[in-house]
Amino acid sequence: MTTQTAGSPQDTVLATIRAHHDQLGRTMSDHAVTIVRSIDKLQSPSARQEVLVAFCAEEVLPHAEAEEETLYRVADALPATRLLAQAMRDEHVLLRDRVGELERASTPGEAVAAAATLNALFQSHLDKENELLLPALADAGVDLAALLDGMHEILGAPAETDGCGCGGCGCGAGEPAAEDADGALVVGELDVRRLIPAQRHEQIFATFRELPAGMSFVLVNDHDPKPLYYQFAAKHPGEFTWDYAESGPAVWRVRIGRP
Repeated sequence: MTTQTAGSPQDTVLATIRAHHDQLGRTMSDHAVTIVRSIDKLQSPSARQEVLVAFCAEEVLPHAEAEEETLYRVADALPATRLLAQAMRDEHVLLRDRVGELERASTPGEAVAAAATLNALFQSHLDKENELLLPALADAGVDLAALLDGMHEILGAPAETDGCGCGGCGCGAGEPAAEDADGALVVGELDVRRLIPAQRHEQIFATFRELPAGMSFVLVNDHDPKPLYYQFAAKHPGEFTWDYAESGPAVWRVRIGRP
């Protein structure tokens, strides 16, 4: 068994992969729960269904493809991990099939069932990667830090800085908003990129105050809104969820919701 030195690049990359897995898993679970809650409230789940399909298309499936090109390819060449890699690759096929079923679901019941099945499969898959595949590759002496250098699909976004230097939430406007320039919610998105800095927090917190329990919106910004997270933590401790859907470099999207 390979012994890793505490704080080594190998330890760091293992922790980074698992942290990204945790983020993906929590986001998937949150999407699935909001679909169920929309049914409980006698609301159509179609909007939440579309959001989950988009999350899979933009985050989950590219993550799976990147794993196949790196981690699984190396695992194929090792006797101890060859069969496990094949099983994990087969689960990727199932994940793609489940995403397709969710996209095709045409009734509330079908949407709930497809989302639940997709979520269960994905959580189980992440557990196997965290507890079986990654330790096996590390024990075999695979240099994961070198193998995955720059692979943001697997490692997640680059390390965040301590803010953008604007002294608060919004800095100057960057790229124009793709749809609504006044910061209004559009298909679940609140785009604040063309609002002046003084208006951004006001609009964001106003949107959050009107948000029903179990629902969320996607904040679109031109920089990492990390300072805003600390304001939410101070004003609404335990009352909000915060998940990055896109982390720059030009656009940041954060799903902010009520549990």
